[in-house]
Amino acid sequence: MIAALHRDCVDHTIIFSEASLRLTLSGDVRDYHESRTHLSLEKDAPESRPVQAADAGRIVSISQVGGLHHRYERRAA
Repeated sequence: MIAALHRDCVDHTIIFSEASLRLTLSGDVRDYHESRTHLSLEKDAPESRPVQAADAGRIVSISQVGGLHHRYERRAA
């Protein structure tokens, strides 16, 4: 996970201070556990969430890690 944090987050962000680094890393760790799919978990995230039905509404983008990553969900109109 250390290499993934470095490659996915720190390499694409300007870090100004220790507080900035902590904020960036905590956001990426949260994204890693809540949103990012893992092949070993059959394309689920470590903190599982229900599969949304195709008729559950339109797809919206949710910005994460300061816009570095995005998660997509269906939201009712």
